[in-house]
Amino acid sequence: MSETKSPLPREVADAYVDELIALDPFTGTYLGVKESSGRLPDLSPAGQEALARLQRATLARLDEAERLPGADSDIERRCARLLRERLTAELAVHDADEGLRTVGNMATPAHSVREIFTVTPNQTDEDWAAIAERLRAVPAAYAGYRESLALGLERKLYAAPRPTATFVEQLTEWADTGEGRGWFEDFASDGPESLRAELDEAARGATAAVLELRDWLRDVYTPAIEGAPNTVGRERYARWARYFNGIDLDLDEAYAYGWSEYHRLLGEMKKEAEKILPGAATPWVALAHLDEHGKHIEGVDEVREWLQGLMDEAIEKLDGTHFELAEPVRKVESCIAPPGGAAAPYYTGPSEDFSRPGRTWLPTMGQTRFPVYDLVSTWYHEGVPGHHLQLAQWTYIAGSLSRYQATIGMVSANAEGWALYAERLMDELGFLTDPEQRLGYLDAQMMRAARVIVDIGMHLELEIPADSPFHPGERWTPELAQEFFGAHSSRPADFVESELTRYLTIPGQAIGYKLGERAWLLGRDRARERRGDAFDLKAWHMAALSQGSLGLDDLVDELARL
Repeated sequence: MSETKSPLPREVADAYVDELIALDPFTGTYLGVKESSGRLPDLSPAGQEALARLQRATLARLDEAERLPGADSDIERRCARLLRERLTAELAVHDADEGLRTVGNMATPAHSVREIFTVTPNQTDEDWAAIAERLRAVPAAYAGYRESLALGLERKLYAAPRPTATFVEQLTEWADTGEGRGWFEDFASDGPESLRAELDEAARGATAAVLELRDWLRDVYTPAIEGAPNTVGRERYARWARYFNGIDLDLDEAYAYGWSEYHRLLGEMKKEAEKILPGAATPWVALAHLDEHGKHIEGVDEVREWLQGLMDEAIEKLDGTHFELAEPVRKVESCIAPPGGAAAPYYTGPSEDFSRPGRTWLPTMGQTRFPVYDLVSTWYHEGVPGHHLQLAQWTYIAGSLSRYQATIGMVSANAEGWALYAERLMDELGFLTDPEQRLGYLDAQMMRAARVIVDIGMHLELEIPADSPFHPGERWTPELAQEFFGAHSSRPADFVESELTRYLTIPGQAIGYKLGERAWLLGRDRARERRGDAFDLKAWHMAALSQGSLGLDDLVDELARL
């Protein structure tokens, strides 16, 4: 009888992905697993605990795998470091019962239920039959989510009131898009006539579930959490910061870094603003001038096509010079985001077989006129060379990583840091010489510095430094944070409000852009110092994009070795 070979870390990680897909059809759909298309996960406390049991069992198997010969190779070591860090961070969040108060304007289980339909295959009658099955599963999924929130109320684990109020408004919009029907019914209307009755009935049931959740949140949950704090405090914030950044941060040092970047960027913005509107009182006066008089795109379809052209152009100019892109990675689609979500653009990665390409999503927020300065560096961030090049490259080289590293094993600050590094790279390479576009880029950088300041500042109620031009010596509140953010951003008031609600919804996530960029830059600098004249930026980029995700505590070390 042959002896069964014990798995190494990459095999443990890939077995985890397989078992996770069985529990979580969201993951299966994003990876392109056809069998997931008709299902939704169990969002109840029991479903959350089932996932935690899988994570604990996987960590136990990883303990054994790391003791085996061969587990210390670079490729096994990186995978093991990532898997252990991610599962440990995820369990810390679960064990603190954070899943019992996940309410806000984005990144809630309810948002995930709606958004999964936008990436579910819909090309054939068979695809639409699975969508009908998934639509019929919406009421049970939302009931499980409500069960989790109800248990949170019982344990006095409250969500923040402000994001809760925004979420109630969003659910109202999902239930009635203005045409007398809900978002799910609008979505189902694109299905084939042969399934029309089935799809319509299932979609009406999904909309009824949205209304039931909305009414419970409005009439039961909201009164119960009245007076609860909107901020989370240092202990909860540190837990979430670890989850999103993959590092136990020195939060006071990170707060000081945010201020140092603020002062540096403000000086650069003033110089660029002078080229656009000489004598402008602030850079944001110049940006307001561009809102009215700068270059812009008219029309939703037109801006989608323009953004597609921007990404296509970036691919043509960067491939072969600063990157080496495989053919599947060269395809990315520009899309308009469904209404009723947060105001920030976002990206969804390709399926494992690239049958669904990577996609960028622009929320229009009802607008039809789009200033160019606000879009260029944002699409370098979301598309090329930002999120798309990194996440699509992971998918392309999945065979040489582990499936876990190439897909779900992502540290938010690693990916957001790369995308912000990508914006800076395009500036370094001379793509942002136009004063409008460069001021827009600096404004976007300032937004990320402001995120570090206000996200840490308001959740920890830190003091505003004495050298700040804004309320020196006072302690941060959400109200002061919104005022500061609005005064240091070109974004409209509804965007600023959505952003602050986002920070209250997912504390510790927004700081990863600037802190992640710092890690990428530091890793590049150390690699250049190590290699000297032999340093090749193109080779370094491709090696960096081919190692999978890492927490910020591991990222700098690994980048410096390349």
